[in-house]
Amino acid sequence: MEYWFSEFHTENVKLSVKVDRHLYSNETDLGRVDIFDSQEFGRILAVDGYIIFTEQDEFIYDEMLAHVPLAVHPDPKKILVFGSGDGGVVEEILKYPQVERIDLVEVNEGVMEACREFFPETSACLEDPRVTTYTENALRFIRHIEGEYDIIIVDSAGFYGPGESLLTREFYGSCYKALKEDGIMVNQHQSPFYETDRIETQKAHKRIYENFPICKVYQAHIPTYPSGYWLFGFASKKYHPVNDLKVREWKNLGIQTDYYTTNLHKGSFALPAYVERMLQKVENDDIPIL
Repeated sequence: MEYWFSEFHTENVKLSVKVDRHLYSNETDLGRVDIFDSQEFGRILAVDGYIIFTEQDEFIYDEMLAHVPLAVHPDPKKILVFGSGDGGVVEEILKYPQVERIDLVEVNEGVMEACREFFPETSACLEDPRVTTYTENALRFIRHIEGEYDIIIVDSAGFYGPGESLLTREFYGSCYKALKEDGIMVNQHQSPFYETDRIETQKAHKRIYENFPICKVYQAHIPTYPSGYWLFGFASKKYHPVNDLKVREWKNLGIQTDYYTTNLHKGSFALPAYVERMLQKVENDDIPIL
């Protein structure tokens, strides 16, 4: 008998992956965590029926969240990460010798526990002495911090449940205040293709655009995410994501990557016409965002 895990991207579209084993399942007030084993994508982490990452393609997401801001900021020492309880983004950040401290805030402790058991190669980085972990709501954590971080990375699983606060004016205003004078924030921005995801993308972009003088969007192609096409947001008080890219300095670090390159970095900010129009509508207040 064959077993398949299916994630509905819309009411009419779903992605199905043949799985060999259902390795883990746990349900708490913060949602249900499942881990599956598959031939095509290796182990799969799902929360509330949504794929968070797979062993086969997680490197794309993690590298594009981590290296884009770190290749732009000239001296990133202190970094705040929301989410990423699996350790994937943190693992990439730790490749930079100048980084002195990473504060990781993961509201779902169940995700961290499951990843320690079933993804030990990635989650082991959370034991690095430069990493401090907090189990707390993102907005509650950042609300009273000012001028402390060089970079903030918002690696949210989505904008539902505990992630709803990540679509508020208060959250992004608090991120702005928590950054130093030349700070950078990046976040996962959902997919622009399906309507429900597109609305969340517009809401997040609007909130960020309202708070930061420099606000750009970039892209990556991730096979197991809805439509296989994903957006990220880059927001900064000072640095432009392309004009201020430190190409020579980044290459001199000798960091090994499987997706990110400085050429790809530049190209990822060249968006399709329909995505540009979608973003411009909220920037021009053509679409009301409550």
